[in-house]
Amino acid sequence: MPRVIFHQPDGSVLEVDETAGQSILDIAHKHGIDIEGACEASLACSTCHVIVHPDWHDRLPLPTDDEEDMLDLAWGVTQTSRLGCQVELTEQLDGLVLNVPSNSRDARG
Repeated sequence: MPRVIFHQPDGSVLEVDETAGQSILDIAHKHGIDIEGACEASLACSTCHVIVHPDWHDRLPLPTDDEEDMLDLAWGVTQTSRLGCQVELTEQLDGLVLNVPSNSRDARG
């Protein structure tokens, strides 16, 4: 089972082993990590924004144009930002390191 490492805004780190095929948003919710996901993964908000550690960013599939449009509206966006609902855990991502931003912005208004 691949491992995901969440660095949370309070400085704590949570490492979880999960089954491949799940989204980062689903994994976060399962483990009580504070990532909202207001649009329920319909790619209509940016509240599941996560920051991928630079060592891992290039290992992910490229974001779609729709994801990039939503990321433009995310709070604290960086060069390695992604939407957690759009990143699927795979065996190749074992050890994936993510930072959870301290705020989010609901792009739906």
